[in-house]
Amino acid sequence: MNAMTAARTPRPASAPRPGLRERKKLKTRLAIREATYRLIREQGYDATTVEQIAEAAEVSPSTVFRYFTTKEDIVLTDEFDPVLERELRQRPADEPIVESLRRVLRHAVAFGFADEPEEAILRTRLMIEVPAVRSRMLESMSVTGGILCRVIAERTGKDPGDLEVRTFAMGLIGALTETTAYWAEHGHKEDLAELVDRTLTVLTTGFSGASGPGSMPS
Repeated sequence: MNAMTAARTPRPASAPRPGLRERKKLKTRLAIREATYRLIREQGYDATTVEQIAEAAEVSPSTVFRYFTTKEDIVLTDEFDPVLERELRQRPADEPIVESLRRVLRHAVAFGFADEPEEAILRTRLMIEVPAVRSRMLESMSVTGGILCRVIAERTGKDPGDLEVRTFAMGLIGALTETTAYWAEHGHKEDLAELVDRTLTVLTTGFSGASGPGSMPS
């Protein structure tokens, strides 16, 4: 979930260790990403080219494009979506989906910011300052939305393509995206996990505290 995972996502201890090929791929992806962030910090987003990224990561430009379709994807792509789906499915089946998200996202946000705070801040700043990055981010959120649709459908017995399921899932995605933007626009001074809690509370209770649409997918 690109809008909310500003740094790398932890691999659960129970998850099987990836094979050698997968580890090599991940190492290359991380090298490309780390080179990109380093160059952007030094010279800015627009001045950073794929050729420079490839040289800094010690790979060819074609390798960069094999892992990332665009420069924006290098900034935004993470390994969070499979983890999100797995951890949501591990939550109690009768737990409201918003509460499940609250638990999963609090863990992800806390780990991500503690692990790479400078990268987290730079990434979210680029989301609000660079139109191409924000546009690509909005496009990519449909993938995470699809995951939420599947989980919500399983919890409620509805079809993932139902209007109510899609509306609720994408409403959550939009709200969390705006939470990240708010955090960046205010200088990253507030606690991101607390902002996420505030956002999810608004979705479940509304401004007046009355029962709202957030209670639908219980």
